[in-house]
Amino acid sequence: MTAFHNCRPEPNAMKRLPPHLLAFFLSAFWILPSSFAAAPRPNFVFLLADDLRWNTLGCMGDKIVRTPNIDRLAREGVLFRNAFVSTSICSVSRACIFTGQHERRHGIIEFDKPFTREQWAQTYPAQLRAAGYRTGFIGKWGVGEKPDQVAAMAPHFDYFKGLPNQGGWLFIDPKDPTRTHTTARMGGEALEFIAGCQTDQPFCLSVSFNSPHARDGKPREFQPDDRDEPLYTEARMSVPKTATDEFFQLLPPSVQRSISRPRWALRFDTPEKFQRTLRDYYRLVSGIDREVGRLREELARRGLAENTIIIFTSDNGFFFGERGLADKWYLYEESARVPLVICDPRLPAGRRGTESSAMTLHTDFAPTLLDYAGVKIPTVVQGRSLRPLMEKAQPPSDWRTEFFYEHLSVRDKIAASEGVRTERWTLIRWLDEKPVVEELYDTANDPFQERNLIAETRQARTLADLRERLTTLRKAAE
Repeated sequence: MTAFHNCRPEPNAMKRLPPHLLAFFLSAFWILPSSFAAAPRPNFVFLLADDLRWNTLGCMGDKIVRTPNIDRLAREGVLFRNAFVSTSICSVSRACIFTGQHERRHGIIEFDKPFTREQWAQTYPAQLRAAGYRTGFIGKWGVGEKPDQVAAMAPHFDYFKGLPNQGGWLFIDPKDPTRTHTTARMGGEALEFIAGCQTDQPFCLSVSFNSPHARDGKPREFQPDDRDEPLYTEARMSVPKTATDEFFQLLPPSVQRSISRPRWALRFDTPEKFQRTLRDYYRLVSGIDREVGRLREELARRGLAENTIIIFTSDNGFFFGERGLADKWYLYEESARVPLVICDPRLPAGRRGTESSAMTLHTDFAPTLLDYAGVKIPTVVQGRSLRPLMEKAQPPSDWRTEFFYEHLSVRDKIAASEGVRTERWTLIRWLDEKPVVEELYDTANDPFQERNLIAETRQARTLADLRERLTTLRKAAE
């Protein structure tokens, strides 16, 4: 195609052609370029769950949860086994997703801090809209939690139904006679956005469900959709191996004093609470799955499915009482690891239903969307496009094998920490301890992180290497 201009015949040769052949050649010449027209830019649906841990999906091996629609996405797309976040808390993680930058660079550390105008201009929704995409946002906003901060974002989208962090504070409004669950309402709004889309303009819809995040402190923190009440009533949820007081006592004082512990008491301190909490949590996950199915049906009905890339992931993980903790925030697997499925219907058959073990981060989503859309990725972006992992079985030779983790948000209630996670090792540093306390885990061989190896002399070389890597990665995250 690059040499197409060299195929033009010499003028004298054209004159020597018989009239009927000359007419045929000219018509073919002018028609030919249209057959090589660029393929239409893909549409995007970015689906973000809230506090969904990495393995609570059928496609990730959970034998109890019912997630047929998300499992189907995995069967038709690529399932990523090693997806992580570099900061495990709602506001920071969402800022990382929007910008493709680490907490240290974007600086959105506290819940009430919104984007500056300059920051917003370099986010994936702003970049795609400037490139001609129709953009929509539905659900939990997360970056600037005050209602006026959220409302101020409406003009930056073609369709905006953003909510403050807790999204009304209840999953079901007691004053609503329809008892519509927020997950179902967001699903309905997604269908409304799709109804306004046309095949001649690409779109990007971001849906940020506020499930299965707890409504903190409410009488029923994980209230499901009424339709899902019958689910899991007979299920017996397994208590994690590390959900013991012994593991809690091993934590440094700053973690023991954090709000992780009182929230654990609300949800997990008795066997009855544990079973009740997990059953409701699973019901909320199944509620999300139903909306994924409805959305895919609508895309197909409107003839948009074959050119729409769907990404499903979570803003962070969630503890099921491991180490006597609740919520997230720390560089343990249950907190920092997330599910990730990307379904691109344009992939060749050989790439559908495959898995990738490459290490991915939430900073990768912005460059991935921009890459697929043909939009130049801003130089401030620190993540990498996942497109090579989608298109080829083997990752590029220079793909990451480690990442820097930090959590500096809400320091009056949450223990500050940093660390490094490699394909094998996890090093955690608790910054509020004087001197700093460290933990070291051979996570590849100790997946539940039961054995802290920090004091073992035979790991001295490994520890020194990880400390050095952490220093280098911390600097690179700036």
